[in-house]
Amino acid sequence: MPIAIRKTMLQVETTFVEGGKKAGQPLKLYAAMAVITNPWAGRGFVEDLKPEIHAVAPVLGELLTGMIIDAVGSGAAVEGYGKAAVVGLSGEVEHASALIHTLRFGNHFREAVGAKTYLAFTNTRGPGNAPIMIPLMDKSDEGRRSHYLTIQTSIPDAPAADEIVIALGASVGGRPHHRIGNRYEDLKDLGRDVSNPAAV
Repeated sequence: MPIAIRKTMLQVETTFVEGGKKAGQPLKLYAAMAVITNPWAGRGFVEDLKPEIHAVAPVLGELLTGMIIDAVGSGAAVEGYGKAAVVGLSGEVEHASALIHTLRFGNHFREAVGAKTYLAFTNTRGPGNAPIMIPLMDKSDEGRRSHYLTIQTSIPDAPAADEIVIALGASVGGRPHHRIGNRYEDLKDLGRDVSNPAAV
């Protein structure tokens, strides 16, 4: 089935000062978004979502990954990453989930940036201008708290009731002046053996 993309959007945010203090390395956040017609819109309850997942998710994964990599300059430079989907009010949250919770979507991004961790995510429903929240985590180390970040944005006219906004997010750098430590320090404080994966 052909995918109906109404528009795409790329957002780049650079933070130079945080907490009144200049960042040693500016934090750059990237969000690539596509507004598409919900492929299940107007069809009532659809039991089998796989045909549309297989047809649409790979196209979106490749498109949005390309937008991120083109903006950043290289996959290696990406440090944090995540994904999100917002379905319009006539759709199901399952429709938003279907297009991002498949390896046919996420593996494009994961492989392009050389990631080892899973993609942090949100999947929600809302009207036009609904918040699009893209949570990020370190692409190689899920316990690295400096890269627990969230990109918050919106598109004024999307999603329409019969649309879905699909998004990927990336960071170059972590939070400026991060000072809450990493997950492993807490585990050590609690007497856990962090060298044993079963204990973590």
